[in-house]
Amino acid sequence: MNARNILFVLLLALCWGANAWAEPQFRILASEAPQAVQIISGKSLILSSEQNISRVSLAAPEQAEMVLLSPRQIYLTGKKTGVTNLTLWGPGDRVMSVYDLEIVPDVTQLKHMLHTVLPGEPNIKVLSSGNSVTLSGEVSSATNLATALALGEAAAPGKLVNLLRVGGVQQVMLEVRVAEMSRSVTKRLGFNFQFISGNDIIYSFLNNLTSLDDDGRTVLTDNVNIAGQSSLGGGSSLNYFVDALKANGLLKILAEPNLVCLSGQAAEFLAGGEVPIPVPQGLGTVGIEYKSFGVGLKFTPTVLDSGTINIKVEPEVSDLDYSRAITVSSYIVPSITSRRASTTVELGNGQSFAIAGLIKDSMRENVNKFPVIGDVPVLGALFRSSDFQKNESELIIIVTPHLVKPLDMAKQTLPTDGYQEPDDFEFYLLGLMEGRGSKPAAATGMGPAAPASGAQAAGFDGDFGHIMPR
Repeated sequence: MNARNILFVLLLALCWGANAWAEPQFRILASEAPQAVQIISGKSLILSSEQNISRVSLAAPEQAEMVLLSPRQIYLTGKKTGVTNLTLWGPGDRVMSVYDLEIVPDVTQLKHMLHTVLPGEPNIKVLSSGNSVTLSGEVSSATNLATALALGEAAAPGKLVNLLRVGGVQQVMLEVRVAEMSRSVTKRLGFNFQFISGNDIIYSFLNNLTSLDDDGRTVLTDNVNIAGQSSLGGGSSLNYFVDALKANGLLKILAEPNLVCLSGQAAEFLAGGEVPIPVPQGLGTVGIEYKSFGVGLKFTPTVLDSGTINIKVEPEVSDLDYSRAITVSSYIVPSITSRRASTTVELGNGQSFAIAGLIKDSMRENVNKFPVIGDVPVLGALFRSSDFQKNESELIIIVTPHLVKPLDMAKQTLPTDGYQEPDDFEFYLLGLMEGRGSKPAAATGMGPAAPASGAQAAGFDGDFGHIMPR
């Protein structure tokens, strides 16, 4: 054997060794796609085969139990929720079928309870997957939604998936009317005098109409509206100061805040402002805090069954009152007069309810006088000060909820649509605040188009911000 033959034999040996090394040690048996089988936990089913079964394998015996009833039937029982697989071999040790077994919770009792408690909710679907239970579909109200979730949580504690949604109109507009009429009558009559005779001076400071400063000069208060001096002869004089007042007051308040909110959410509205309140701080400094005033509204609506609306409402109307102001570190701080209510009511769509009311009738009389001489008829009026005040007030707060949906912007009118700016002639010479003529919107490039013939004039009339569902 020559060297060429020896080399050829060695190459053949190396190639055979490489092929033997690359050959796999095992092979994967091809089979069809696994078939899905769902088993309810605690229940069983019978799996039949068209051929005799020679061998069976269950991947997770702790999740399902298997019993071979005959060469072609297998009895399966779900034990624990989860996923496993079942493999069947047929004649010739050939893989015949592979099954993916899914053991799911039993939701039959939950479906029965939902049908019994909520017979009017046919769109609720109960699904089970793995360890969880899913509620899907649509309910008619938030109350039924809460009931369905409570039943689902009782059946599957901590494993409930909520995919339910509330159908129908779920936006609520709340109309609030705060109306108040208040009348007041005030009567005052008082005297202070100053008698001077030579070096003798007699002062009267009844009811503090007058006072003396550090230099001994007479200081008048704002209540003094008549002052005079009379000479009595002999170097004597009489200075007199009179507080005589009769005042009638009338107050009318009508506030109508409207606010739209989604069911179950809170909304807040304020039309007013904030007044700065000085607050003394340490080391002689003064801080500022702001207090809100005006027309405010807070409410949280919840749409219940049959269009009933549960409302937690807090309306408030407040204004500044400088008649009761105080002075803090040289700052004049007004008081805030408020009318507020906080309550929870249930109303139907469009119904009204008076949630608060007040009728107040108060009278106050004050008489300050000198002893004995102030009781003398007629003459005693010069030595006493009388104050009479009577107040009558009536307040009512009415709320009206509406189920609403958005309004088409093309059909919407604004309060400013009917306003026309005056030209120079109308403003300066005629003194008009609004123009009398109408200019087409196309000419100015601003404002809405002019209404068609016979259409309703723009302004405060008509729908604004919402429409009622039909």
